[in-house]
Amino acid sequence: MEQSKDNKIIPMTSVDSGKLREVAPDVAYYTNQIVNLVMIGNPGGDWVLVDAGMPKSGKEIVKVAESRFGENNPPKAIILTHGHFDHVGSIVHLVEEWNVPVYAHPLESTFLTGMESYPEPDTSVEGGVLAKISSVYPNEPVNISEVLQQLSDDGTVPFFDDWKWIHVPGHSPGQIALYRERDGILISADALITVKQDSLYKVLIQKEEVCGPPVYLTTNWSEAKASVEKLAALDPQILVPGHGTAMSGTELKTGIDTLLADWDNVAVPDHGRWVWTKDI
Repeated sequence: MEQSKDNKIIPMTSVDSGKLREVAPDVAYYTNQIVNLVMIGNPGGDWVLVDAGMPKSGKEIVKVAESRFGENNPPKAIILTHGHFDHVGSIVHLVEEWNVPVYAHPLESTFLTGMESYPEPDTSVEGGVLAKISSVYPNEPVNISEVLQQLSDDGTVPFFDDWKWIHVPGHSPGQIALYRERDGILISADALITVKQDSLYKVLIQKEEVCGPPVYLTTNWSEAKASVEKLAALDPQILVPGHGTAMSGTELKTGIDTLLADWDNVAVPDHGRWVWTKDI
């Protein structure tokens, strides 16, 4: 196995970095610098990890997991929502530590087996400081072919039958979200986030607002909108995003409705390498 050739520490953080927060007794999310990992399962019991955080964060993630689930209790599996650097940054360390399978959508497989790099981030896109410096972010593929498995076509999530995975492309070809109908918890990955990810100030203070996907890595805006529409149709009650804090209730519903009502102006940047789908 091999972490990406350009894997490196990214000196970015937020006021929420290092926080582990529950949204349900068996669902908690941990903010690793600027990105969220999700742990599904009751403390001390069987569990799965969703995503693998920022580069060089493996020891930190293991320590947090042990504090919740106990030592010598690795996850049954790691589920990747997609393969961008901030979601797989410590995947090799975690797999070597825990010796567990990794599940992902088949359309992400070339980026997870060393075969294909993602497009380089778009520094020309309309946006804030984090968009302009995005060329420093790793984009080379990892290679975890030894442990990579495809998610089942029927939408079931390994080891937790009450969860379903949902294909939400646009930000990446094989991005998925996870949803549990009985309590309306939605793990939205980067399809729907709650912080404006290109703004250094808003990321630092974690200013809450329902947003579309990060502009500098989103390659298909029509697919991205369709994905948010798909998630909105679920009427989620609690949102755990890939970036930002969890949201719920009226604030969440109003935020999603407002985002979709003015998608072209609010979510889609005015210019950028991939903004060919925006109406002029």
